[in-house]
Amino acid sequence: MVVQPSSGVNTIVGVTTAVERRELLKEVWKEASTCTKCQLAETRQTVVFGAGNADADLMFVGEAPGANEDRGGLPFIGQAGRLLDRLLQEVGLERADVFIANVLKCRPPGNRDPRPTEIATCRDYLHKQVELIEPKVICTLGNFSTKLLRDDPTGISKVHGQPEVHVLGVRAVTIFPIYHPAAALYTPSMLDTLRADFAQLPALLAAPLPPQPAPDVFEPVPEVEPEPESPAETETATAEAVEGAPEAGAEVLEQAPKTSDDQLGLF
Repeated sequence: MVVQPSSGVNTIVGVTTAVERRELLKEVWKEASTCTKCQLAETRQTVVFGAGNADADLMFVGEAPGANEDRGGLPFIGQAGRLLDRLLQEVGLERADVFIANVLKCRPPGNRDPRPTEIATCRDYLHKQVELIEPKVICTLGNFSTKLLRDDPTGISKVHGQPEVHVLGVRAVTIFPIYHPAAALYTPSMLDTLRADFAQLPALLAAPLPPQPAPDVFEPVPEVEPEPESPAETETATAEAVEGAPEAGAEVLEQAPKTSDDQLGLF
């Protein structure tokens, strides 16, 4: 397993087993659960990392947690979540078959729109989820997540029900925009549109995985024989190394917070 640096959250390549991916997903959850990188940490009750099947072929991505989610720590646990469960069942799926997350992991005060700095700060967590869960299809729920994940300002009314392949982080996935279930709670006629879009999911999940981008290739740095040092240079280098070394016992590692499948909501 090789760890490559990226912005914020490390990119891990060479992971092949479901067990490895599951454990690494828990590590990302640990990091996110104590995140203080933006001002939302000051107002949230709970970090809502996401929940569901860690090996899901289908992910749903919403905008941000609401009040119920902020209290409960799990995504889509209100009325919109119950409608989402019903729509899944109508096409032969259960919540335990999918993984549900949001663009933001913390609730914006008053359910206001996410700010660009908050999105930029939180984006790596979503990319890491996609990388480790390895879904075939990501359903973007509503206008906000659709515009963000498609990297396009076109509204949901023009693109819903139209699958497209996009690269998120290091993974190519099929993005499938659909209306947010909450839309049908306010406009009952929207339920038929949601049902028609959900009806496409079985075929999308049965289709092959989109071609994946080539991994980054790192050229090895050729070794160069060092020139012999004079005795004076050796003494100076040794003194600088000793002077810059930390005192014994100075490094203190923080104990990682305890976790469990129940807390993360993994099935």
